[in-house]
Amino acid sequence: MTSKTFGKLMANCFKNLIFIFFFAFLLSAAAQSTENEEVDTLKEFQSANNPSNRFDAFFGSVDRYNVNSAYDWLDTIKIYLSNAEKTNDTLATRLYLVMQTQVYNDLGEYDKSTVLAKELYALKDTLDAASRKIVLDVLDDNYAHLQLYDKQIEIRKEKREYGFTDNVAFYDIYSNLGLHREARNQYIMEVRPTIADNENFKLAKYHNKIGDYLRLDNSAPTALSEYKKANGYLDVFINDISVQKSEEELFESDLLKAEIEGNIGKCHVQLEEFEEAIPLLENSIKSLESASSIHYQNEVIENTLDLANANLQLENYLAAKKSLDKEFGFIDIQQIIKRNSLLAAYYDKIENFKNAATYYKRNERIKDSLVQKQSGIIKQQLVTVVASEDMENTRSLIAEQRRINEQARNEMKEKDERINLVFISLIFTLLGFAGLVYAYLKSIKNQRLIAEQKHIIENALVEKDSLLKEIHHRVKNNLQMVSSLLSLQTKNTRSKSAIEALEEGKSRVKAMALIHQKLYQNDDLSVIEMQGYIESLINSVQSVYKKGGHNISITIDAEGTELDIDRAIPFGLILNELVSNSFKYAFPENDENGKIYIHLRKNGDQGYFEYTDNGVGLPEDTEERTHSSMGIRLMNRLVNQLQSKLNIDNAKEGVRFWFNFN
Repeated sequence: MTSKTFGKLMANCFKNLIFIFFFAFLLSAAAQSTENEEVDTLKEFQSANNPSNRFDAFFGSVDRYNVNSAYDWLDTIKIYLSNAEKTNDTLATRLYLVMQTQVYNDLGEYDKSTVLAKELYALKDTLDAASRKIVLDVLDDNYAHLQLYDKQIEIRKEKREYGFTDNVAFYDIYSNLGLHREARNQYIMEVRPTIADNENFKLAKYHNKIGDYLRLDNSAPTALSEYKKANGYLDVFINDISVQKSEEELFESDLLKAEIEGNIGKCHVQLEEFEEAIPLLENSIKSLESASSIHYQNEVIENTLDLANANLQLENYLAAKKSLDKEFGFIDIQQIIKRNSLLAAYYDKIENFKNAATYYKRNERIKDSLVQKQSGIIKQQLVTVVASEDMENTRSLIAEQRRINEQARNEMKEKDERINLVFISLIFTLLGFAGLVYAYLKSIKNQRLIAEQKHIIENALVEKDSLLKEIHHRVKNNLQMVSSLLSLQTKNTRSKSAIEALEEGKSRVKAMALIHQKLYQNDDLSVIEMQGYIESLINSVQSVYKKGGHNISITIDAEGTELDIDRAIPFGLILNELVSNSFKYAFPENDENGKIYIHLRKNGDQGYFEYTDNGVGLPEDTEERTHSSMGIRLMNRLVNQLQSKLNIDNAKEGVRFWFNFN
């Protein structure tokens, strides 16, 4: 190699090195610029040139507390609010008050937030749509944390009137009242139909919420299955490179991932699988804390307490104590009780019994003060939720009941006073018979009280049964109205396929209406006698598909089998589909020798259902139809609700459907 060639080679290497360093410098500068853009949310707010732009910067940020705390924001907003008040700028004052209300809510100071929100709520008609929605959302959240569910329902009604459709259902209120099963059922009915099969992020949130209700209802194994489904849908969403995702969507998916991971860890704690739970809870806490989102503070607290419990059970005492010593900005009373219990258990295990006793006593004092208060609140709120669609009538009934109860108490008090006066007179006049008279009067009084209490209880039971029958009657009437509307639509429709679809829908509605009819006709409102129900259902289907009579022999073997409404409705819809299909397709040429056999049995916790006919059977492409046929998809989903799997045997002559259930 000549010196000239070597010189050129060195020059090229030097140029390449300069280019690499320059390119690295540009990347570093770009990264630094991006980082500064992310962390300077408060500076962006301060640099805005008017209150409206500051309002947009505050509520439009993905994570406004990523660098500056909520207290920093509160101090800054107060300064702007003070200036707006001094200059009598009404619009700016209201915008800053809305922001201040939100910050107090984020800090967990729900009383302060509620006071400000009420002032703005009184002026709601003068607020723009965005401000009005924020005020209503903040009041909604505040009332939930303050356990004022009747007021929360009023706010949600108000949101509906203004056309705000987000978070206007009542399933979360049911859950807050401990009715987790009812919350889950209502959530499934209201939310699942709104989610398309390809909306993976929404499906992940949906299954995570279902898992929450199951976990809170102490069904950890089933909850774990739902959380794993949620995790699967979220992975599909994150890894789908065909769909471009915004910064906010990526941020929310990371937080949802951490939340699901923590929920899976909590399930493992419930199942006493502590070693599996610890890494999941630690990762979830780390991710949620780094996000600095105040809305996930409650998840961080719950995960931390469960992490402490898992370490405590595995005798990792230092790790458990570290979790229990963490300071949180806001922690509710139930979490305080849980932490006190864990601290007491910790000191018990290290044999510091004095400190353990201290935390046990603290919990006893807290529980004693809460029992009576919470009991009264829960009873009142349950009445409110059940009658949420007729709030004013419920309040008048409660007031009237209170008046009657107060009058009865006064009358009882007057009677007691008269008895006491008579008793004192008898003592002074008949000292010799005092003991005998006292015992006799005491006996009469006890018998009267027992008789009155028995009468009150009997009346209450009769009233409850009447009310439940009335509810089922009204539900049946409403479903019949839906069926009539479908019939009316059928008469106005010329398309044969549309008419068939409407007839199928009408048949399904009738199947559900029949359940409620049987319930209000029964003396026992908790179960349905299935033999009579199946006979009535088949008569109903025959009226739709076999007008003018039929020659099919139907055998029903369900004598003595009773099911509750949660199982009877899926069974009714499944049977409706099967019988309808038999009438429509099983005997296309001649039904003279047609036979249908229905078998239903339930012994204790185990049940078995079988349906057969001797028709032409299913077509050869049954497996392909399973994914496209609405009837088969509907039956599969209904059987899944019964936590079972639908089995299909396509014999040479006819078809057989069967499954086991709990």
